[in-house]
Amino acid sequence: MKRALHIYLLLTTWLAMAGIGGVLSAGAQSSYSPETVQDDPIAAALDSLNSLNLFEKGYAKIDYPKNSKYHFAPDSVPRYDDMIYESRLAKLDAESPFDLQYNNVVRGYIEMYVMRKRETVARMMALSQYYFPMFEQQLDRYNLPLELKYLAICESALNPLARSRSGALGLWQFMYPTGKQYGLKVTSYVDERCDPYKSTVAACEYFKYLYSLFNDWQMVLAAYNCGEGNVVRAIRRSGGKKTYWEIRPFLPYETQGYVPAFIAVNYVMNYTSEHNLYSAIPKKTFLQIDTVGVKKELTFEKISAVLDIPMDEIQYLNPSYRKKVIPVTADGQSVLTLPANKMGAFVNNEAVIYNLNNADSLSSKQVLATQEVAITHVVVPGEHLSNIARKYNCTVADIKTWNGINSNTVKPGKRLTIYVLQNKPVNKIENKPQTTQAAKPPPVNEKPVTKNGGNGFKYYTIKNGDSLYKIAQMTNTTVDELKRLNNFGAKYSLLPGQKIKTGTL
Repeated sequence: MKRALHIYLLLTTWLAMAGIGGVLSAGAQSSYSPETVQDDPIAAALDSLNSLNLFEKGYAKIDYPKNSKYHFAPDSVPRYDDMIYESRLAKLDAESPFDLQYNNVVRGYIEMYVMRKRETVARMMALSQYYFPMFEQQLDRYNLPLELKYLAICESALNPLARSRSGALGLWQFMYPTGKQYGLKVTSYVDERCDPYKSTVAACEYFKYLYSLFNDWQMVLAAYNCGEGNVVRAIRRSGGKKTYWEIRPFLPYETQGYVPAFIAVNYVMNYTSEHNLYSAIPKKTFLQIDTVGVKKELTFEKISAVLDIPMDEIQYLNPSYRKKVIPVTADGQSVLTLPANKMGAFVNNEAVIYNLNNADSLSSKQVLATQEVAITHVVVPGEHLSNIARKYNCTVADIKTWNGINSNTVKPGKRLTIYVLQNKPVNKIENKPQTTQAAKPPPVNEKPVTKNGGNGFKYYTIKNGDSLYKIAQMTNTTVDELKRLNNFGAKYSLLPGQKIKTGTL
C-alpha cells in the first residue's frame, strides 16, 4: 500500500514538473500554481458575484436534483486525476479551433472553479442563462467560434458592472480608448462598455481584427487581454516564436494565466455534472426580458415605484445607465430593458410614468428635460483636474475616463472633453385621465369632499408599497369593497400619487 502511494506521488510530481508532455517551458511554469491562482484578477471577478442580488436562491439553498447524473451526495466534491482531466479536454479539443491543452497551470484553474469557488460558480452558471444566448447570436453573426462566449467568464465572471484595477469595465472589460475605438460611448450618464449588447458587438469586431493580425486563436486571447503591442513584443523577445505557449514567459504576468483560465472554463462549463455543480436560480433568463424605446427622461426610482420592480434588478438589466437615470439622447430615444411580464404594464402606463417623473413641472406650459452636451475645456495655467471637476460638477475620475487620461496632472493648453447637463424645453405632457384599466384617475382634492361640497366619498392617496389589502386594513373596509368603489376589474394598478375611494361620508 505504501509502495503504491509512493509511486503515485512520484508520478503526480513528475507530471506537474513536466507540464504534461512538456507543453510548458521551465520559465513558463514559475508564475502560476493552485496556491496563487485564487488571488489573481480572474478569481477576483468571480468573487464580485457575491455582492449581486440577482438570484432567487443561493447555491447552498438549491434543491439538490434527485436525478443527479452520477448520484453524488449533495455535499460531494468529486476529485479526478490528471489523466481524466486530460482525456476530457482532448475530447473538447477535437471539436474546437482553440488549442485546449492540459497542464498543471490549467489544472490549478480547474480546481479553483470546481473546488474553492463552487458557490460563485453556481451564480456564474445562472448568469450564463441570461447572457450566453445573446453572445452566441452575435458570435454566429460574425462567424466567430462560439467558445469565445467563455472569455467573458475570464474577463468579468458575467458581472456587467465588473471593474478592473486598471479601469476596464463591463462584461468584456473594455478600457476607455479601446471602447471608444469600437464605438462605445462614455458620458457622465451613459457608459456603453456596460451595455451587454453593444459591448458584445464591439468585442466581436475586436476579435475579428485581432485574428486578422495573428491568425491564431490562442494569440487572439492573449492580445485581447494585454493588447496586440505586448504580444508583438513577446514574439520578438522569444526570438520570433509564434505560439502562445512559446511566448508565454515573455507576456505580462496576468496574461500568463489568462489562456489557461480560458481552457479551464471550457472544461468546467462542459463537465459541471461530473463535478456535482448545479446552477443557482436566476431571477431572469434571456427569454424573460424585453426592450422598449424611451423617448423622455426617466429615473429608475419612478420605474421601480410604478412597475414594482426592485431597483437593483432595473440596474442589472440596464447597467449602462450610470446614475440610475435614462437620459434624453440626441436622437430622442433611449432603450429600457425590463422583465417581459412587466412590458405590458409599462406600455399601458407610459404617459403616467412620464407625468410622475415630471410631476413638479406639470403646472407650467413647458417641461424642462435634462440633456447631456459635450463641451471643450482648455486648461489654463494653475488649473488642476480637481478644480476643473468642481467647476463642472463632476468627478476627477469622470474627466480622466472621458479623455483617456491616466495621470492626475494636465498641462496648460490641453483640450478636455467635459459632459455637462443642460435643460431643454420639450412639449408638456397633458395630465389627462388615461383610458386604460391601469391608468391614473383624474386628480381630486387631497382631503375628503364633504356632502355639502360634492360627491360624499372618502379618498386615500397611494404611497410606495401600498396594496389593496393594506389599505383595507387602514381604512376599516375590505378589498372587495375597494374594488367595487373604484370599478377595479381583474387587472388594476396602484400608482404612487393616485387617489382612490375608500368609503362614503
